[in-house]
Amino acid sequence: MNHQNLMSVGTLIGNDVYNHKDEQLGEINEIMLDMGTGSIAYAVLSFGGFLGMGDKLFAVPWSALILDTKEKRFLLNLEKDRLKDAPGFDKDQWPNMRDENWANKVSSYYGTARHH
Repeated sequence: MNHQNLMSVGTLIGNDVYNHKDEQLGEINEIMLDMGTGSIAYAVLSFGGFLGMGDKLFAVPWSALILDTKEKRFLLNLEKDRLKDAPGFDKDQWPNMRDENWANKVSSYYGTARHH
């Protein structure tokens, strides 16, 4: 096992998320584990007050994020104005992330493959 590829989840919470245009999109709010496989399924992002979405959170498939170790941040290949169409949820009303329809909608939006 390569221990250099292991990181504490706690160190990832609060990390900034930028896009390919070097625009800040938001930050990592939570990290959701798939308890069946032990792998990370989603990063839950908050996009701040951007477009009036201050109270919304967004589950992004972990595979859609790239860790930029040099800048100590994550990269998400998404235009900033597309965030308003991202499948989000109220911070006080989380979706059932085990729901297949919800999971398919999220993976389809970010163009990632679903792993069952």
